[in-house]
Amino acid sequence: MSLFPESSLPRIGMVSTHGYVAAEPPLGAADTGGQVVYVLELARKLGQLGFEVDIWTRRFEDQPEIDVMTERVRVIRIPCGGRDFIGKEYLQRHLDEWAERALRFIHLHRLNYHFFNSHYWDAGCATQRLAEALDVPHVHTPHSLGVWKKQLMERDFPTDAENFEQKYNFAERIRQETLLYRTCDVVVATTPPQLDMLVHDYGAPAGQVHMIPPGYDDNRYYPVSAASRTSIRQRLGFEGKVVLALGRLARNKGYDLLLEAFTLVASRIPDARLHLAAGGMEISSDERALLQELKELAVRLNIDDRVTWGTYIADSELADYYRAADVFVLSSRYEPFGMTAIEAMACGTPAVITTHGGLFRAVTFGRHALYADTFDREDLGISIVKILRHPGLALRLSRMGAHKARSLFTWTGIAQQLISLVEERPTPQAFADNEWDEPWNDGD
Repeated sequence: MSLFPESSLPRIGMVSTHGYVAAEPPLGAADTGGQVVYVLELARKLGQLGFEVDIWTRRFEDQPEIDVMTERVRVIRIPCGGRDFIGKEYLQRHLDEWAERALRFIHLHRLNYHFFNSHYWDAGCATQRLAEALDVPHVHTPHSLGVWKKQLMERDFPTDAENFEQKYNFAERIRQETLLYRTCDVVVATTPPQLDMLVHDYGAPAGQVHMIPPGYDDNRYYPVSAASRTSIRQRLGFEGKVVLALGRLARNKGYDLLLEAFTLVASRIPDARLHLAAGGMEISSDERALLQELKELAVRLNIDDRVTWGTYIADSELADYYRAADVFVLSSRYEPFGMTAIEAMACGTPAVITTHGGLFRAVTFGRHALYADTFDREDLGISIVKILRHPGLALRLSRMGAHKARSLFTWTGIAQQLISLVEERPTPQAFADNEWDEPWNDGD
């Protein structure tokens, strides 16, 4: 039986080469977080819209060659660079091999693609080779930009600047990004700042750069009644005013900044607690060291008795954790978008989000969410306090934040916009005149 039976449906190739891409990914594992969720959810929705979708990634360790997600979506793994995990910063060195093997696989199984959609610069470089060899349109989604990350790292960690090149391979990344953004057919920015930087810093042709925000699954993330929320809080053991933060264990997530800010919250709200769920199902030695640093910081700040150190939250439980919290905080030093904040808002949880990213430009302050400079402990701390102290504000953010999430960020809308980019290829003027300029600060 053929792995790819005959189908009259058009086929899309999604390419995401780094991390653990799977039907059930180990979220929180190395290089396996929001981008993997983005790719999987978008692929599922494209399948529901009438496409066959192949998610192309790298095969390593003991992973199978094929991983079936749904009747129309599968993961295809192509080996390169040996059996060991390779971090995203240096994976590009092995992707010529990956692309050659992928091309042979495509020819062997006689696969034809409507278009390719690659994710992050490593996959973009590999996919450009496939697209050119097969004469197939290539839509690239960067997710984050090397120029932006380098600028932020140099500003935030100047004493470590001499190690940045070895850690992050910035020179090679930015060189490859520049070539990629100028040669692929379409570049998809996820935020207005990204769009501006792609054109002005990288020289990408303005007519080839468009913006589509990330999405969330509105069948999973939605508000519940007060009675249901009370039951959820009892089941999870939440007491008092709970401030929630979650995500990968990484310095850019700003958990140390949140701990500093929480000292203000703890001094003003007697029953406030911080629930910090950082990390994956398994954590590396570096992540374990960072977690220990955070726990020691909490002790020095005299808030260790007010902090709950949560573990990895399974997908099946995530929505209830959002619903049970009184405030969700996105405290990142930099964050291209911040899907966790959108998911929390969709669940009706008031959110405080960082100004060091793109999401804060999508919301109206005081209507959909609050935002703060996460490097300013007073700004971040007092923003959290405002929500906990003022029920009227919390209710407004809960209702309008959920409405904003539904109006802009569902996967159905994102998938339809992606298809339109390829099939209609609107002119830059068409995008300049449509609704995209307004929803980012429309007061909905």
